[in-house]
Amino acid sequence: MDIKEIQNLIKFVAKSGASEVKLEMEDVKLTIRTGSGKTETTIVQAAPMANIPQQVAPIAAPQAPVAETTAPIKAENDDAKYVTVKSPIIGTFYRKPAPDKPNFVEVGSEINTGDTVCVIEAMKLFNEIESEVSGKIVKVLVDDSSPVEFDQPLFLVDPS
Repeated sequence: MDIKEIQNLIKFVAKSGASEVKLEMEDVKLTIRTGSGKTETTIVQAAPMANIPQQVAPIAAPQAPVAETTAPIKAENDDAKYVTVKSPIIGTFYRKPAPDKPNFVEVGSEINTGDTVCVIEAMKLFNEIESEVSGKIVKVLVDDSSPVEFDQPLFLVDPS
C-alpha cells in the first residue's frame, strides 16, 4: 500500500462520516480515526527507508483522520513506467469468469488492447473489463472477490 492509496483511503473515510476504520492485511496494519479539528497522518515504517518522510503534510478535510501503518512504503517512482488498468465501475472484482475456470490473466501474461482482464459484478450483472493497453501484466493490485471503487487501480501493465 503506497502513500497515495493511504491518502485516498483517508479522504474516503473522512467523507463517509465513520469515526474509526481498521484495516489489516498481511503486511499492513492501518487505523484511521476521525473527529478532531485537524487532519494528521502519521506513518510508521517497519524499517527506515532513505528519502521517505515520516510525517505527511496535512490534508484539508472537515474531520481529522489519523492513519498508522507498520508496512514499508514503496517509492512512487518505481511504478511510474507502468500503465495502470483502473476499475470503470463500483462492484466486486473477480479474476476468473467462473469458480471452476482459470484466471483471465496472471502476472507475466501478455495482453492486447480489448482483452478481458477481469470481471466486476455490480447489481447482479457481471461486467467484463477490457484492457485499454497492450503489454505484460506486472502486478495484480486487488485480491479476488474484493470490493472495488470507481477508478481504483486493478493491474499494472508494462507497455514495452
